[in-house]
Amino acid sequence: MYNEEDSVPILCDRITDSMLGLTASYEVLFVDDGSTDNTVGCLKSRNEKDPRLKIVRFRSNCGQSAAMAAGFKHAQGKFIISMDGDLQNDPKDIKAMIDMLDEDCDMVCGWRKQRKDKLILRKIPSKIANYLIRTITRVNIHDTGCSLRAYKSEVIKRIALYGEMHRFIPALAKMEGARIREVEVEHHSRQHGKSKYTIARTVKVLMDMTTLSLFIRYVHNPLKYFGGMGLLFLFSGFAVSVIYLLSLFYGMMTVEEQNMIIMLILLFVASGVQYIIYGLLAEIVSSTSKYILTRR
Repeated sequence: MYNEEDSVPILCDRITDSMLGLTASYEVLFVDDGSTDNTVGCLKSRNEKDPRLKIVRFRSNCGQSAAMAAGFKHAQGKFIISMDGDLQNDPKDIKAMIDMLDEDCDMVCGWRKQRKDKLILRKIPSKIANYLIRTITRVNIHDTGCSLRAYKSEVIKRIALYGEMHRFIPALAKMEGARIREVEVEHHSRQHGKSKYTIARTVKVLMDMTTLSLFIRYVHNPLKYFGGMGLLFLFSGFAVSVIYLLSLFYGMMTVEEQNMIIMLILLFVASGVQYIIYGLLAEIVSSTSKYILTRR
């Protein structure tokens, strides 16, 4: 929740109605992401009426990934459902998603097939982002930006979130061996408050996408990346050394130019050696982590 005071009463009622007939016990965690309006006050008044509604409050606005991570950390249930607090997700879809979490499924992703958002600002950037994320992660999910998802607790609690990484939860879960399914969910247009989405978030998503791409490709074999970069720098240093020697033989450089070339050679060689050392260290860490997880 972030400045959603008008949405709180309606959302609480919809969630409570959607839980009617549920045989298992449940809790509802509202993560307030540093709201500056009366969102927290509205939540506290609802908490007094129903203790199953709990509040996790941030002192300042930290972003959606941090808010979701806090929710996952404090959640105590066997199954965990995440959703936005702006009434665009429909709690009526929760039961169907829980029913899909069985022995053959660890995570259910919502698909806003009939999305009620602005075309230029939201739909088109989202379609492009979804295509890029599917291509990079190779997780065939239509709607990676939909926050309405259901998880088995032991899967989602192993995933660390930062930046805008909440978009990549399916890919991160798949790396943990999770079995993922997708289901169409309702999506409503925003009725209260203002959208927190800006084009600036697209830049953050692209940066995190680059990080995730490298992580997926090289997490199990980091030496392949660092070693390749190291060899590239060493080869560059060797090539510049050959040019330097030829220039000395033919007397084509001044003393100042020779000094600059020597410094460039040293820079290339030092960078190459550093990358290889980083690769070896990362390989040791990766192997150690695999050993510890296997022992567990």
